[in-house]
Amino acid sequence: MVKQLIFGMENKSNSELIGFYNVENLFCPDLPRVHKLDPTKSGLPNWDERKYQNKLSKISQVFQLISESENGMPMLIGLAEVQGRKPLEDLVKSDPFNSTYGIVHYESMDERGVDVALLYEQSKIEIISSEPITYFFTVEGEKSEYYDTTRDVLFCKVKYLETIINVFVLHLPSKREKDINKSKREYILNDLNEKISKLISTTDEGVMVCGDFNENPDEEMISNFIYDKDFNRILFNPYLDLFKNEKFSTFHYKNGLLFDQMIFSGNFLTSKLQLSFKESMVFNHEKLSTSDRKFAGRPFRTFAGSRYLGGYSDHFPILTLFNKVEN
Repeated sequence: MVKQLIFGMENKSNSELIGFYNVENLFCPDLPRVHKLDPTKSGLPNWDERKYQNKLSKISQVFQLISESENGMPMLIGLAEVQGRKPLEDLVKSDPFNSTYGIVHYESMDERGVDVALLYEQSKIEIISSEPITYFFTVEGEKSEYYDTTRDVLFCKVKYLETIINVFVLHLPSKREKDINKSKREYILNDLNEKISKLISTTDEGVMVCGDFNENPDEEMISNFIYDKDFNRILFNPYLDLFKNEKFSTFHYKNGLLFDQMIFSGNFLTSKLQLSFKESMVFNHEKLSTSDRKFAGRPFRTFAGSRYLGGYSDHFPILTLFNKVEN
């Protein structure tokens, strides 16, 4: 079952929640400039301490709403568009995290310093191992070839009760400039597909891929991702049905998009793991939406181009609910 949003779900003691959120430029404030031509660390216009604190407060409010609406916090939270570790450390000190969440984060070689990260509820989740998966691409320049980088994919092997879950958190290259990055997204997804196929064929562990794919669930690249090289279906994507029902996590001009997705191995559909898939949703709480009637139903974003709006993010969070399975 998939739903757009459910408030007041059943007793959280019988279920667990996992989330992903593209938080739109959760960056540290810039240092004072020597003169107006000095570049800023964030690359954001006039990004100062006041705006940074407002951003932290806004993201904290999002998870407070999730906690109130879903009767509990997600035990795993993938994040995208984070610059460095400090914003994560500041975030988990705030309510409703209250320093009970751990952080998995690595600095990537992305040109803007944008990273992905995983927050985890330390009372429920044990991190067995973690590593960044880095990708380099050769680009033909006007005079010579050069290497281009993108955001790392974060890989974590985690333990929940006696269940092992292999978690991949990603933020694939964007569709800017007539989709110049399409081949990069395809390469990364093909590489991850090989890694996941091997995991599924050699272990009974769960696999979860969450992130901003910069592809909708019905596009060919995502459709191919859920099959191995022998055309056996190895993953399922509950966000496909959401997208078919016009449930969107972000927008581009007039188009609703569901780039934010969580994709799972098939053993989450059975009783083989201690978590059994129940439903997925876009958390589009009205308090996270813009008050501008022209853009009703869209996220209240932090920036519109270079214009500061002071909102939460240009994406809604996504959530997936699991039933606990007693083994």
